[in-house]
Amino acid sequence: MRGERLLWRAIIYNKPPFSSFSSSSSSIHSSHSTQLGRPKHLGFDLPDVWPSAACSPPSTTPQFDGPSAEIINGKSIAALIKSQVASEILRMKDAVGKQPGLAVVFVGERNDSHSFVRTKMKACDDVGISSSMIELNADCTEDEAFHVVSKLNKDPSIHGIIVQLPLPKHLDEEKILNVVNPEKDVDGFHPLNMGCLAMKGREPFFVPCAAKSCIDLLLRFGIEIVGKNAVVVGRSKLVGLPVSLLLQRHHATVSVVHSFTKNPQELTREADIIITDVGVPNMIRGDWLKPGTVVIDAGTNAVKDPSRKHGFHLSGDVCFEEAVRVASVITPVPGGLGPITISMLLSNTLDSAKRAYGFV
Repeated sequence: MRGERLLWRAIIYNKPPFSSFSSSSSSIHSSHSTQLGRPKHLGFDLPDVWPSAACSPPSTTPQFDGPSAEIINGKSIAALIKSQVASEILRMKDAVGKQPGLAVVFVGERNDSHSFVRTKMKACDDVGISSSMIELNADCTEDEAFHVVSKLNKDPSIHGIIVQLPLPKHLDEEKILNVVNPEKDVDGFHPLNMGCLAMKGREPFFVPCAAKSCIDLLLRFGIEIVGKNAVVVGRSKLVGLPVSLLLQRHHATVSVVHSFTKNPQELTREADIIITDVGVPNMIRGDWLKPGTVVIDAGTNAVKDPSRKHGFHLSGDVCFEEAVRVASVITPVPGGLGPITISMLLSNTLDSAKRAYGFV
């Protein structure tokens, strides 16, 4: 009992009760199945912290001698999607005299988030979507954020609403996202949209953009999904959770690897398709992969690099230098999934406007 009390103290204070993938979690599962009044059949929450020891630089000497994988050019695919979206917007303007509108709610002063928002708004301008950003101070209250979102919900010229994440810690992210009208939730994070995605026979208004991009790539390249072993590394609401649900809808056999998974390499070595988004540079090594597997890397990690102008370079979760010698198809970072994800945001916003105006 004393060990269980110590474990729960560690959980409450967000101290991960493990140091590596191989650490035993039996004591966790034998402990109480309730947490702060949570119904026991829902399990209990633990911090999904990936071991930093998994982050190591790529080998300078390739360990594998197979042919190089086909490298997906995300920028060219994104350009094609954006061209199609722009054509549809022109057609809608001619028919009903309206254009889609996207609003971004931005809280705080994070430079990286500002950069993401600027990229999204530029993409909107490129295709003819009207975009705006509502900025709130970092110390704003939840009521202020609710008021802004509620006002956008009622604005008929706004068809898509994004609450830029992450939010300052004093704000309840889920409460604020839940205020967004599901029919304007172009990020696809509202519980109604996620729930409909999870339920057979239901259709969400929107699918989260990064997850939608992953499936779009597989379909676009004619990669068979039905009956294939797919491993999703990570279970975030941005990628891991929705893409695992989408893969099931496409009748793949899906395994989800997370920070408490024992011997994850054994699962990934059986995968025909691997999709990863965990935020640990170079975690997925070449010897984690089965020859010929399809690798979609949704991770974007800033790695310190004094030789670069900004002092860092971007890296994915997959050790590209090793994986490219084993996989049959692979997405690079940067230039892989990222541009396609933004184009899917534009597509979702267009779909919302079409629904609002009854335009086919």
